[in-house]
Amino acid sequence: MRKTAVVTGASSGIGEATARRLAAEGYDVVAGARRRDRLEKLAAESPSIRPVTLDVTSQESVDALAASLERCDVLVNNAGGALGSDPVAGSDVDEWQRMYDTNVLGSLRMTRALMPALVESGDGVLVMLTSTAGHTAYEGGGGYVAAKHAQRTMAETLRLELVGQPVRVVEIAPGMVQTEGFAVTRFRGDAERAAQVYEGVPGPLTSDDVADAIAWAVTRPAHVNIDRMVIRPRAQAAQHKVHRVRD
Repeated sequence: MRKTAVVTGASSGIGEATARRLAAEGYDVVAGARRRDRLEKLAAESPSIRPVTLDVTSQESVDALAASLERCDVLVNNAGGALGSDPVAGSDVDEWQRMYDTNVLGSLRMTRALMPALVESGDGVLVMLTSTAGHTAYEGGGGYVAAKHAQRTMAETLRLELVGQPVRVVEIAPGMVQTEGFAVTRFRGDAERAAQVYEGVPGPLTSDDVADAIAWAVTRPAHVNIDRMVIRPRAQAAQHKVHRVRD
């Protein structure tokens, strides 16, 4: 029987690329996100991709997806994102709440709902899409950094709690990835400011780069766990040090 992978936040960016890549690897992919029109377009590319309207901040929505599954072998907790770049003392509490509810509690809701199926599969893989922000703090990133640290800790805790169970827990922590909407969302729709993030950077990561890493990790033999993979473009030596080419 073909394995089933569930990918959250699959309507764009890393989630979309991961759904596409896992389908190519032979999985039946349940692609979940709020933007149904985008999902339908993705699903039209492959009969192996099933679009499901999903809001990870809604327990009802998560439960409905879980109830629709016959099996789940892979869960990719990708839904999330960053909002704002204000210093901690001047932050918008609502933005912090939204980041925590999507990145952290969204991953918790999905993990709770699908863990029984992952165990039952006999070789379940849970992928937590964090960020290098979950390993190093930086100015203007307080809320996102806090949320990604929480996700990282959740992955570490799950690995301890699931030892002896047939479930692998993988953390994928990308650095600078140029996607269609991440930075634009972060800067509240300011496309010009978003573009400055990648200005002069030779070869930032793409969504396909990260999807490639996810696919590799989940297709290792059952006894091999990729605890954590940190992926950066060559131009990014650290969170705060990026090589840029100036004209």
